[in-house]
Formats: sequence, structure tokens, C-alpha cells
Amino acid sequence: MESALDHLLHFQYLQQSQRKLKTKMETLPLQECRVHKNSAIIHRTHTLLHSIFVLSMFYYRLIINLNTIPLSFFPYWLLIFTSELILSFLWLLNSADIWAPVSRSVFPERLPPEDELPAIDVFVSTADPKTEPPLGVMNTILSVLALNYPIEKLSVYLSDDGGSNLTFYAINETWKFAEFWVPFCRKFEIKRTCPEAYFQGVDEINSSKEFLQERENIQKEYLDFKERLKKAQENEETEDTIFHFGPNRDTVIEIIGQRGKNSRKVKLPLLVYVSREKNPAHPHHFKAGALNVLVKWPGMDGLIGPILSGTCFYMKRKALYGAGIHKDMDISELKKCFGSSNEFLNTLTSTNHKQNGSGIKEFADNKIQEAKILASCTYEMDSQWGNQIGFLYHSVTEDYFTSFILHCKGWRSVFYNPTRPAFLGSATTNLNDTLVQGTRWSSGLTEVLFSRFCPLIYGLISRMPLLECMCYAYLASQPLYCLPAWFLAIIPQLCLLNGIPIYPKVSSPWFMVYLLLFLSTLGKYLWDVVHTGGTMRTWWNEWRVWMIKSITAYFYGSLDAILKLFGFRKASFLPTNKVVDNEQLKRYQMGIYDFQASKMLIVPLVTLVTLNMVSFVLGSAKVIFEGRLSDLFGQVFISFFILVVNYPIIEGMIFRKDKGSVPLSVTLLSIFFCILLLFLGSIFVM
Repeated sequence: MESALDHLLHFQYLQQSQRKLKTKMETLPLQECRVHKNSAIIHRTHTLLHSIFVLSMFYYRLIINLNTIPLSFFPYWLLIFTSELILSFLWLLNSADIWAPVSRSVFPERLPPEDELPAIDVFVSTADPKTEPPLGVMNTILSVLALNYPIEKLSVYLSDDGGSNLTFYAINETWKFAEFWVPFCRKFEIKRTCPEAYFQGVDEINSSKEFLQERENIQKEYLDFKERLKKAQENEETEDTIFHFGPNRDTVIEIIGQRGKNSRKVKLPLLVYVSREKNPAHPHHFKAGALNVLVKWPGMDGLIGPILSGTCFYMKRKALYGAGIHKDMDISELKKCFGSSNEFLNTLTSTNHKQNGSGIKEFADNKIQEAKILASCTYEMDSQWGNQIGFLYHSVTEDYFTSFILHCKGWRSVFYNPTRPAFLGSATTNLNDTLVQGTRWSSGLTEVLFSRFCPLIYGLISRMPLLECMCYAYLASQPLYCLPAWFLAIIPQLCLLNGIPIYPKVSSPWFMVYLLLFLSTLGKYLWDVVHTGGTMRTWWNEWRVWMIKSITAYFYGSLDAILKLFGFRKASFLPTNKVVDNEQLKRYQMGIYDFQASKMLIVPLVTLVTLNMVSFVLGSAKVIFEGRLSDLFGQVFISFFILVVNYPIIEGMIFRKDKGSVPLSVTLLSIFFCILLLFLGSIFVM
């Protein structure tokens, strides 16, 4: 038998082993990064070869071609050369984002104990229940409430920037359903915590009688919940109209569940409804302003990190507040930055955000009035909110701009894309909303490009690594694609019809330079798409969407930003329509384009496709009849390529008769503009 001393020594050994294991676990990283050397070699080799082709093209244009063209051709030469210059510049910037391709592995088993996990706040934003149906927003809320995270350290905030009684009613109904949904998810470890997604798919292998019974009950509760929201939205009436909402309104902050009479007293995360004060006399800074009330694509991961992508990201509060905050800071300095609220300033240096047993009551009793002051229109005056602190107001693409400034300050970010998607998002399913959304983004990006925050200037001054500056500069410069897209869809075609060569003869060795550039661009992008799990159909569709966006969204977005720059237009923000039209959705799922869109968006597309149809048919006949195919083959090919890529538009104009086809009025108007372009071309292209 072992002696007492042996027992004691063995116990001490176990304690030491546990301490060593705990220390080791604490020092092990939560994630590991692996560089894909083969992909890096392929990308860098392609960059070198493509650079040689680009330089050869510039040599041909500036040294050989420029000295042989008549003076009258110079304006058209200049437009084509400008297009090639812009495309080459954007290609160079874009080459930086996958210079160091990486992937990450995570180790959740290395997480610290629950009591050592940080508190997190999750912000959900909505602005208009007509374009963002409450059911979708509330499914987001429910999925967050059921996150596998300590309840007392999880707080969820709904920012209703439209101020709607319908949204307020919906979030109260959501709380009632959450009292069933959250315990069910936690009890049976449900991973797909969005109810709509959960009940539409098979996400569990549990076949126990208890589970099946509870699942059936929960599904009935969810159907009732959906029906209540549906009726409220149809009638535009709610049971709860205690608040006055409108364009001129006071702040509304409500702890959801606190006033419920029939509450089941289930322990849930803190859920707060926030609708900030609105006053036409004060700027409200759109989504960034709403987010600041609440805080009071992978290639860049190998550099200092990807940008904030608008949604589905987590960040530290001190990244938005500033890393230099400490408890001994002078209160007057803090007020210059953060405003005059002493209650808020006290939270800046506090590290304990854990709810206690009476957390909600204490918050409600002592903080609501102060929170309303923080959400007022005037609180941010004479402070650094939106300038140096929080989400920044310089651009309507607040995510991009805020991310850029944070990286300039030295913050780093990481991109993690697990096999099982971490988030379920909604995207536009019709052409009109896609282009409207793209126009807004393009406007915000162009604002940054032509400001003192231009990434290639401000980023380098801030000592951001050059490759990261190039990535940000590429994103900000994307709207510039509109210029080569418009030029190359018009100039070569008009010159073709008038017998003016723009590109080298097929028999010339310089023709091979253009051919290699074309194949290099398409081939590299195909490799990128397939390498990331896409298909050739994906690659082809993305080319199609790129052309459509370049002609419309990039063009109108750039124009909007320039008008705002010179004071001819005020900033505006339209939330993307998330209402699902069943007929449009069916066409979307079948891969059929829906051309039920604004004429301002559709007419330019149809006009340019019509011009290229005329150019290809008449131009091909002309070069064959005159025996000049070698001289003008490049231009014939451009028209052909544009027509092939944009075949859905031709189909919508000629062959389709459904509701999603191109309206006859659009076709007729486009034919008129095409004739006008041909007339102008016959005059000026001589």
C-alpha cells in the first residue's frame, strides 16, 4: 500500500502537471496561418509575364503606332490608349491582393474558460421595413441570441434607423419566440441557429423522441410567429404604438422583454432596441451614424488583413475608440474626443462588461436617460465621433473607409472562411437592386479616391505596407473601369464601320502581344475562380456582371461622387431592397436575367449591345468585301466578344416575352441612341 507521503507527492505532481498544461494551453495560439507557396509562385510568375506583355503594348502604342497614325486619328488613339492605361493600372493594383495567399486553421479547444471570455456586443442594422422585411431582420436577431456563447456576456442591439412601429412590434414578438428558440438551440446544440434556415434544411441527426417532439412544438411556435409578423406588415398596424416615429423624432431605447407580462422568465442575452434621434437640421451620416450610436475578398489576409466587408465581422471596441485609452487619462481630453457624458467615459476604461443578476434592471433604471443623450443629434458636436473615433463619416461606404483608417493606424485583421459557413446572408436577386447597390458603393469608393485619403498617398504617408495600399487603392479605383468599358464599347466599333484600324494587323508580331494580354487576363481569372471552388459558368457570369456594372453602376457612382465633390449634389443613402418577389426569385434561381429595372440603368446597356450588333454584322461584311480582315480583325473580335458576353441582353430584347424581358420602350429608345452614335461617328470618325 502507498503511504500518505506517496499520496501527497502524487497529488502535488498532478497539480504541477495541470498547471503546466494550463500554462501551455494559454500560450498556444488560437489560430495558425499557412502560406500557399505554390499559389504564390504561380501568381508571381503570371504577374511577371503579364507585365512584359503590358510594357510591350505601351512600346507599340507610344513608339510605333503613334508615329504612323494621321493627325485626325489622334483623339480616338488617345481614348483607346487611355483605356489601356487604366486597365493596366487597375491590373497592377489588383495583382497585390494575392501576392501572399494564405489559409487559416483555428483551435476552439484552446479557448479560455467561459468566465475569461470577453463580452461581445452584436449590432444588427435596419432602416426601412418596406425594403427590409421584418421577418428577415428578426431571423438575424434570433440567430444571434442563440449563439453558443455565455449568455451573460452576449448583448444584441437592433438599430432601427427608420424608426418604425412595425419593427418595434416585430422585435417584441421576436423576444417571445426567442424564449422557446434559444433554450431549444442550447439544449440540443443546434448549429444552424437561424430558424428560417433551420426549418428549411436538415441540420440534425438527433432522432430521439424528446427532440422530435420539441422540434415539432418549436416549429409550430415559429409558424405562429411568422404569421403575426406577416399580418402586421400587411395591415401596417401593430399592437404597440407607444412611440412617435417620423423624420423628426426623439431617441427611443428599449430593453426588450422587460415590459412583457407573459414572459416565461427564460434567461436570454440582453436585447436592446435603439432608434436614434432624427432632426432635419442635423446631419445623421446614414449607416455609420447609426453604428456610432451603438458603439458608444481574402487575398489581403496574407498582408496585414482584409477589409471590413459591411457585415459579418467582429472587432475590438478599442480599435474604434483608440488603443491609447487608459484609466489615468485626463477627463477633459477624453471629453474632447468622446463627448461630455461622464457615464460613457467611465465605460471606456472598464474591462468588466459582464451582466450581473440584476443587469437588465440596473441598466434600465440608471442608464436609459444617459443613453438617450448619447443617441441625440447634438451629442457628437465638438467631438471626434466619425472623424477619428468610431465608424467614420467621410464616405457612404463607411466599412471600407473605417477599415482603411484602422489599418493605417497599425491595426491588423484576419480572414477566416470555415468549411461550414459561419453566416447566412441575403443578396440582391434582381438586376435593378444589384446595380443600385453597386452605384452607392461606387460613389463612396470614388469619394475616397479623390480625397486627401487616397490610399496610394495617405496610406503610404501612414506607413501602411505598399501591397496593402495597392489593395485599398484597387478597391477605391474600381469605378474607373467605367471609362475603358464605355470607350472600348464605342470607339473600336465606330472606327471599324469607317475602316479605321486601331490594333495591329494579324500578320504583325505586335498582334501577338494583344492576343497574349487577352488570354492572360481571362486565363488567370479562370484559374482564380476554379482554384477557389468556382466553375467555368461562375467565371463567365462574373465577366458578364463586370461588364454590366462597369457601364452602369461604376459610371453612375463615379458621376455621383464627382457631383458631390463640386457641391452639385448631397450625399444620399438608399437601403438595398430585400423584399423577395417570387417570380423574380424563380428567374434568379434559373439563372435568367430580369430586366425589370430603371431605364437609366437598362438603356445604356441595350444601346451599346445594339451598337456592337450593328458593328459586328456590317463591319464583318465590310472587311470581307474589302479584303481588310487582317487590318481590322481586332475590332471585329471586340464586337463579337462583347455580344457573346452580353447574350442575355440580346435574348431579352429579341427572343423573350416574359415579364423579365427588355421592355419594347427600352429597345426603341436604345435604337434611337444607337443611330445617334452612328451618325456622330460618321461625322467625327473620318
